[in-house]
Amino acid sequence: MNSIDLHGHAAVVTGGGSGIGLACARRLLQSGAQVEIWGRDAAKLAAAAEELCAIAPVTWRAVDVADHDAVQQAAHEAQAAMGHVDILLNNAGVALEVCLMTEMSIDAWHQNIAINLNGVFYGCRAFVPGMVRRGWGRIVNVSSMAGKDGNAMQSAYSAAKGGVIAFTKSLGKELATTGVTVNALAPTLFETPLALATMANAPAAMQAVIDKIPMRRMGRSDEAAAMAAWLASDDCSFTTGFTFDLSGGRATY
Repeated sequence: MNSIDLHGHAAVVTGGGSGIGLACARRLLQSGAQVEIWGRDAAKLAAAAEELCAIAPVTWRAVDVADHDAVQQAAHEAQAAMGHVDILLNNAGVALEVCLMTEMSIDAWHQNIAINLNGVFYGCRAFVPGMVRRGWGRIVNVSSMAGKDGNAMQSAYSAAKGGVIAFTKSLGKELATTGVTVNALAPTLFETPLALATMANAPAAMQAVIDKIPMRRMGRSDEAAAMAAWLASDDCSFTTGFTFDLSGGRATY
């Protein structure tokens, strides 16, 4: 593992109870950052926090990122508890109803957008002012290759993740002179509970995604965390508004 120094920094990781979010929280802790993990499942967060505390103390907070007022309140409490928050990793996400667009429920469409896209906006809206005041901040938004390519049978998920990429570009430019960088990750299929659950419900659609990956495997969460840690560091000082593909060679353009 390469050495990245995040001592003196404080991070909030949404969707930190499992998968890529948990791996990112682990890597940030190993790099010396204070870390608080957010999610909707208190039991899962508590279990994750217990695991992470073997590295360093970590706090957790049950937050629905689709609820603007809840995010604002949680952000206020997190900043008070840690002194400041200058790293935000927007990872919370869902992939509801892998199906034809015409068969998707209206509720599934709204939930995909509310969590995957609105949640990123709400998190940034809550933490950016403090970062700008301090003159330093790192925002890492987790999008998806679906947001670039558009996955069949995942119209809502693809639309939301495409929105995250566009939002990252826009906010990166908006904050370019403030000392706050905004970048995104676009993973292909990774070995996460979310992906494995989706695969169980729609094996043919998920196998089609794997078949597009030249490395012929799913990504590992620690591989995403390694990139996220660099994006959260001082070393990433001249890149903003960019989306980094984690695709096993699928995207080489």
